[in-house]
Amino acid sequence: MSTPTIDNIFSIHKNLERILDNLKEGIIAHDLERRIFYFNRTAEKVTGYRREEVLGKDCHEAFGSPFCGSRCSFCDGPPLFLDTAEYPVNISTRDGEIRRIEMTATMMRDSDDRQIGVLATFRDVTDLFELQLKTKEMTGFSNIIGCDDKMVEVFRQIKDVSGYDYPVHISGETGTGKELVANAIHSESLRGGHPFVPINCGALPEGLIESELFGHVKGAFSGAIRDKKGRFELANNGTIFLDEIAELPKMLQVKLLRFLQEGTFEKVGGEKTVSVNVRVISATNKDLKKEVQKGSFREDLFYRLNVIPIHIPPIRERKSDIPLLVDHFLSKAPKIKGQRPVRISREALNSLMDYAWPGNVRELQNAVQFAIVRCRGKIIQPEDLPLELRDVCIEKPKRGPSRKLDVESVKAALKKTGGNKAKASKVLGVGRATLYRFLGDHPELMKED
Repeated sequence: MSTPTIDNIFSIHKNLERILDNLKEGIIAHDLERRIFYFNRTAEKVTGYRREEVLGKDCHEAFGSPFCGSRCSFCDGPPLFLDTAEYPVNISTRDGEIRRIEMTATMMRDSDDRQIGVLATFRDVTDLFELQLKTKEMTGFSNIIGCDDKMVEVFRQIKDVSGYDYPVHISGETGTGKELVANAIHSESLRGGHPFVPINCGALPEGLIESELFGHVKGAFSGAIRDKKGRFELANNGTIFLDEIAELPKMLQVKLLRFLQEGTFEKVGGEKTVSVNVRVISATNKDLKKEVQKGSFREDLFYRLNVIPIHIPPIRERKSDIPLLVDHFLSKAPKIKGQRPVRISREALNSLMDYAWPGNVRELQNAVQFAIVRCRGKIIQPEDLPLELRDVCIEKPKRGPSRKLDVESVKAALKKTGGNKAKASKVLGVGRATLYRFLGDHPELMKED
């Protein structure tokens, strides 16, 4: 075999470079010191950076910040254990545009299995995401299930606000998934990967909430045997989620307002000013404007928190999402070896669709879990549902042509409802006029009544 010439080696290298340059995926490769040694044409197109600008540079310096944001595995030196990691991430291009990419980072090794660097391949899915929003083909986004128009609009808002650090206020009834939305905003933002720290402002005693939020120093009060970091400090570089913000005491509203204005606070019993970099997301099931009018919530704090409002619709306003949610909850049910997964009958699903759901998605999840435990077969029937949903199944008028009535069924319905003809017509699934006509033809039933 002839020895390869320098020209042949050069030709092979150029052909390999042409192949990589014509791939649809962007490719970045860097060594263990984060120095970039390969950057293909698609990477240039997606990021807006030319290869001459980034080759040989630390990738954090080349892009002005970690390319992978807070998900970067090389922020504190080479990771001890990394084979392959896959994740979506939003990046900022050279022109400041936010693009959504799907990233795969793989540790490269030499012939002796020693780590030598990282190969990152990525695909720009920004336009695909926008297309799915426009064509309403989405069935979920960032761990939130839904395809209803109202939820698609929420997904769009999450995407829009993810590129900014402005405060977001989420409103919605209990059980609609406000924390899920807050977590999605955090995950989709450049802070994703840094801490997401939730706190329920209504679940802590008034005497403890200041310490929980801002921390305390040793000796600040009885039982303070050591310095303690508060949630704001724990959320540094990440996001803090203040749920039930309307329950925050007036004194702490002042301290929170100061933090939003200056980014600083003092711990309980401390004199040192603490500065942290935190995004604030708040939520409540109350109308904050009404709380302001009542004087229980500061107006200036309301305007500081409500920079970007997002409202989550109740499930009764997006019932087309119920089948998707039920399938999701069933798929998460514990699997018993050798048994088929539990399914739901059409009749039981109709009962779920007809119920008003005052507890929203949380109540739906509880109902599905109840039915899984109660179900003796492998298909959930209406009788396996919680009592309030079984009542809906019994009382709901049937759709389509009116039922043909008979003496025995009418007699049973009147007995069940104590002679109340309006309720009896609902039980029978017919209109009130239909029942009255039937009773006119069967006067003996009126006498029994």
